[in-house]
Amino acid sequence: MTTANSEPYVVLARKYRPENFTDLIGQEAMVTTLKNAFATDRIAQGYMLTGVRGVGKTTTARILARALNYAKEGHPDRPTVEFDGYGEHCAEIIASRHPDVLEMDAASNTGIDNIREIIESARYKPLSARYKVFIIDEVHMLSKGAFNALLKTLEEPPGHVKFIFATTEVRKVPVTVLSRCQRFDLRRVEVPVLIEHFRTIAEKEAATAEDDAILMIARAAEGSVRDGLSILDQAIAMGSGKITTEAVRAMLGLADRGRIFDLIDVLLSGKTADAINAFEALHRDGADPIQILTDLAETVHATTRVKAAGPDAANAAMPSEDKRRATELADSLSIPLLSRVWQMLLKGNEEAGRAPNPVAAAEMVLIRIAHTADLPTPDEVIRALGGPPGRSAQPQGAGDGARTPVPAAPSAHTTTEPPRARASAAGADPAPPPAAARPRAEATPDSAAVAGPATYEAVIELVSQQRDAMLKLHLEDHVSLVSFEPGRIEIHPLDGAPKGLAGELGEKLGKWTGARWVVTVSNQMGATPIGEVRRAAKQAEIAEIKENPAVAAVLKAFPDARIAEVKPLKPGGDGDN
Repeated sequence: MTTANSEPYVVLARKYRPENFTDLIGQEAMVTTLKNAFATDRIAQGYMLTGVRGVGKTTTARILARALNYAKEGHPDRPTVEFDGYGEHCAEIIASRHPDVLEMDAASNTGIDNIREIIESARYKPLSARYKVFIIDEVHMLSKGAFNALLKTLEEPPGHVKFIFATTEVRKVPVTVLSRCQRFDLRRVEVPVLIEHFRTIAEKEAATAEDDAILMIARAAEGSVRDGLSILDQAIAMGSGKITTEAVRAMLGLADRGRIFDLIDVLLSGKTADAINAFEALHRDGADPIQILTDLAETVHATTRVKAAGPDAANAAMPSEDKRRATELADSLSIPLLSRVWQMLLKGNEEAGRAPNPVAAAEMVLIRIAHTADLPTPDEVIRALGGPPGRSAQPQGAGDGARTPVPAAPSAHTTTEPPRARASAAGADPAPPPAAARPRAEATPDSAAVAGPATYEAVIELVSQQRDAMLKLHLEDHVSLVSFEPGRIEIHPLDGAPKGLAGELGEKLGKWTGARWVVTVSNQMGATPIGEVRRAAKQAEIAEIKENPAVAAVLKAFPDARIAEVKPLKPGGDGDN
């Protein structure tokens, strides 16, 4: 309640509304153009100001009206954008009560009769100012007849009349009107600029603000100065002059960014239950389910930028901790996987917005992502099926086309013990005791009694026959063979090998052969991966063929030609074909 002597409270969006072009933030290109135009007397008869809500269209219109009518003793009698304090008409123009600067809201004055009043008034010279200025806000709301009535006056107005239009829907304004105006598109104000602006205003209001809290407000403003100031006003009132990160997060219903990174970690690890629990915890703490999906999408986008262009590509407005987490994620994920998650989040956000129960819809999106996180990418399938030479030689995760597998959730045939202790066999039998602790006869299954492949190469061939492309890829490129005998395989997983590879191989061999296979994991490096050996042999063979005089002559004649593959001739092929 205010007393008789106290002034009513003025909200920050009005209290700190710019009064000159210097105070107008984020619109440098427009300000420079207007300054140059005024300096050379190239002043248009009509201006069209466009942009989203709260970027300063109406404020710019008033400042422009002030510039057109600026008059002060000692200054030249001409329009100027260089203000030396308040001029003769400035205070009344800023307060929207000058008789020669007429403001009209087209949203409530849409008809032709309202425009006829403006046209009639334009015939008369201004009472005291240099120009009669008509400011029409939300001009796109005018009717077709009103636009048509305005056209002639707008094209050839009296010399003492200027029109300034503002709109958030410029596409709804007829082209005939746009063509008669100079158009200025007011940009969304960038987050770093908003941060500095809001921090300055908080200091003027004697309020203390945490950096992350100001950052959240600037992000939530979405480029709108007015929206941001309204949120800042609310935050100051909520904290009694103290703006904290937790208070702003609770006020906006935002999810903690660190918890969003944690949610992505468990999602892309295939841990569905953990992901649902993390989502429920965020929702209980006040985060909107659709906002959580939006935050996940923003985080995936930031991670993809870092992956594609390096750590310096991270948004300058991101806190240092978020940049660190995004860099860590980028190191372990690939562009194809990030792109897939991004698409799923975009579609999921749309579904949740239409769903009768947004919480259930958001949970379904998370479950979908968790269950598809470890699917092979098209590039991996192509390489596994024998793609172009040289592609498979690239380690997974080394480039944009590769994908570093994300650890999958523990399954029935995997354990969380260290690699040396991990072992698995078909039927989830326990690992056998060390050789020193059991009789030799039990150390190895009877080779003659074990059905199935007799060599590691034959194991890979069996996997290929079973059309398990991913398993074949891992056995060829991501496994170093330590020892092999029918019924028992010891391997050393390399970078790119998924968790549980030994258990998966033992289980599938048991299923395919009908015999018990024990696959153990060793910390010791064994033989060079078969895929690497094959590629090296192939390259050596190609290099040898290039030395052939006939082949060398062909390659010289056709510089862009290359030897893609070497195949042996079939018996009798050199004579029949």
